[in-house]
Amino acid sequence: MIRVLLADDHELVRKGFKLMLNAQPDLGVVGEAGDGAEAVDLSRRLRPDVVLMDLHMPGLDGVRATELITAELPEVRVLALSTFDLDENVVAALRAGADGFLPKDVSPEELIEGVRVVHRGESAVAPRLLTRLIGTFVRASHPRTAPAELAGLTEREREILVLIARGRSNTEISADLAVSPSTVKNHVTSLFAKLGVRDRAQAVIVAYEAALIRPGLIQPEE
Repeated sequence: MIRVLLADDHELVRKGFKLMLNAQPDLGVVGEAGDGAEAVDLSRRLRPDVVLMDLHMPGLDGVRATELITAELPEVRVLALSTFDLDENVVAALRAGADGFLPKDVSPEELIEGVRVVHRGESAVAPRLLTRLIGTFVRASHPRTAPAELAGLTEREREILVLIARGRSNTEISADLAVSPSTVKNHVTSLFAKLGVRDRAQAVIVAYEAALIRPGLIQPEE
């Protein structure tokens, strides 16, 4: 059973999500929070597997709540929710440790699958939506990644990081580079470890902030 905590300041939204999730044999809602502070408190007490986190709440917002939860409880996965597809708070939440993002008007099937995906340790963000989000809101002129971290990547890992930042899935990278999917997966695991990132979303942010690639460019930066 995947234990889910709902964090949203609208009771009707929580009720709708709860009905959808509890109807699944492998999902169960274990708690509800009306703001970010309550979400942090309930995460500490209930230790859910996944938190569905609305980013726009009064008081402590979803971004800060995500940061606190992922820093203190790394085993808890956070799936961010926003009313807007292109929302700078989404990038802030991904940087803070959220494992994925879904717009709040997704279908029940997409919401359910998103919870399952982040519970598996994967990133629940469509690659091209992720690239569009980060290309819009991340400023590569202020790199956060130390040169030593990038220098530690092999040439192939650096190439794969650029392809990830350009919205390619592992399957597409495998085809682009004419290597097996398992080889791509091994390279991705290695570069994540070297960069100190949890998932694909944070890796894309690193690539943009380190100016490996910039919005609108087809080729990576030299």
